[in-house]
Amino acid sequence: MAKVLPAYKIQLHFSKTFLLFSQDIPSQNLGFVNPKLVTLDLNIAGKDYVIHQSPTILHRPGSTTGAVVWKITPLVADWLAASGNPLWTSNILSSSSAVLELGCGISGLVGLVLAPSVGRYTLTDQSYVARLVEKNIDENSPLRNSKQTGTTSQKRKGKSSNVQAKANLQFLPLDWELDEVTPALTGSDQVKSFDLVIACDCIYNDALIQPLVQTCADACKLRSIDKNDAERPTVCLVAQQLRDPEIFEGWIKEFSKYFRVWRVPDKALSEELRTNPGFVVHLGILQNAPEMRHQS
Repeated sequence: MAKVLPAYKIQLHFSKTFLLFSQDIPSQNLGFVNPKLVTLDLNIAGKDYVIHQSPTILHRPGSTTGAVVWKITPLVADWLAASGNPLWTSNILSSSSAVLELGCGISGLVGLVLAPSVGRYTLTDQSYVARLVEKNIDENSPLRNSKQTGTTSQKRKGKSSNVQAKANLQFLPLDWELDEVTPALTGSDQVKSFDLVIACDCIYNDALIQPLVQTCADACKLRSIDKNDAERPTVCLVAQQLRDPEIFEGWIKEFSKYFRVWRVPDKALSEELRTNPGFVVHLGILQNAPEMRHQS
């Protein structure tokens, strides 16, 4: 990781709020894919996914924005699945990586796409999304797909793949304000921390900023108690749609209190995920990470 970081310093640069919002950003409305449908058919990285969502829960009072799929989610999933993604080429992500997602919503889509390529993937959100997340995991399992389209031989292989897929993809409830971040989130006695923490379009109002950033920091701090990987800092990826400059500036200021922050330049993103369509991706590493101390 120490050798990887300088490459990131060349590729990434600090975000300037006024520059981001001075661009001609096309309207994405609120950013839903389609909030009226209970089922979405999506193709990501060449694979088909059937995603169940809940327009009914979306319109309930309270914080239920995770009840439907947002436009940025499939774009981030597709970008992370690409072999040329800088997280893969810099070995931050590998076949043995442990990944934690905060605020996954009902779809679990990023996890569904990325989990087959990594060692472990933990989806987290408030408990109200649990039923639909589990349904989407089951609906998109290799075993179910093989039953629908495969031969007997393929079905047997699908069963084996399904066991493996469900073993390394799990959902756990995590409330940013009430729950403690512990190594138990990995779902493994051997794995004590995460290589990557993902938050995809989780920032909508001022009240969410501090608890989200604190949870990101707490998840990354698990690395310090992991003797196997203590010298490899956890990377935090935050992807979001550009909506309100005041909310964005509030987040970047709070995030920068804990993390050294870089914005992924458009040339390193997919065309659909760039700032012109109104999206932005940042990476952060805790300020006290070992590699950062001797390279600053």
